[in-house]
Amino acid sequence: MTRRAVRRVTVAVCAAAVVGLGTASPATVSAAPNAPQQKAASLAQAPQGQPFLFSYNFNQHLKLGGGNFTVGGRVYVAVMYNNGRVAFARNVIAHTHPITPGGAVYVETNIAAPCAPGSNAYARAYDWTTQRWSPKLPVTVCVRFD
Repeated sequence: MTRRAVRRVTVAVCAAAVVGLGTASPATVSAAPNAPQQKAASLAQAPQGQPFLFSYNFNQHLKLGGGNFTVGGRVYVAVMYNNGRVAFARNVIAHTHPITPGGAVYVETNIAAPCAPGSNAYARAYDWTTQRWSPKLPVTVCVRFD
């Protein structure tokens, strides 16, 4: 085989693998044997992707948004300093959103923004239904010097 033919075969095999993974039936995925029965119904409504957060400034405050949470489920959103101290925390309900995938959350914090560059804190969100954390999102908490 020529190099070009080998490359075509490799690309075709990779494409078939990706298509095969994408078409796996959710019915073939089973919950852990130790999972409580009451969670089985809520797991059917659980989002498919990893929960995520993003930040932006609005009304001179830090605002957090995120997606891939369980629609109608409780989500704990927190901003913590790098040393672990909580700067802001709130439980919210995830709702559908036309742009954000899965259940979406939008929270306006009481943290002033924008601040000087640099990140002295991070934001995370916890989906109570799926028991999954979003990755840490570096943010800046303004610190006053009086």
